[in-house]
Amino acid sequence: QVQLVESGGGWVPTGGSLRLSCTASGLTFSAYAMGWFRQAPGKEREFVAATTRSGGSADYADSVKYHFTISTDSANNMVHLQMSRLEPEDTAVYYCAARGGDYSRRGSDYDYWGQGTQVTVSS
Repeated sequence: QVQLVESGGGWVPTGGSLRLSCTASGLTFSAYAMGWFRQAPGKEREFVAATTRSGGSADYADSVKYHFTISTDSANNMVHLQMSRLEPEDTAVYYCAARGGDYSRRGSDYDYWGQGTQVTVSS
């Protein structure tokens, strides 16, 4: 049974930083591209970042490109999202997802999803 469990969400002041983590189990981590998506209240889910199976390449949404970093820890089957210079518009539930193939910006391409972790940014 595949499980993706996110952690690290919470409240952070505007301009602050937060690191999200996702722990995967029940799958061969090296065979999956990993992605982060988010959904703000009243909005559709949107792509944030993704990394290849090897962790050697990444893709970012333009809105986060210069202040979010995705990374993998293959030894522990984890993927992280380091977020800095957070703004209120980054407030959302953040979801981790796994895809058995190359990374994609389309949520529908992903095979497995976590339950999400809430990130709230305010002054």
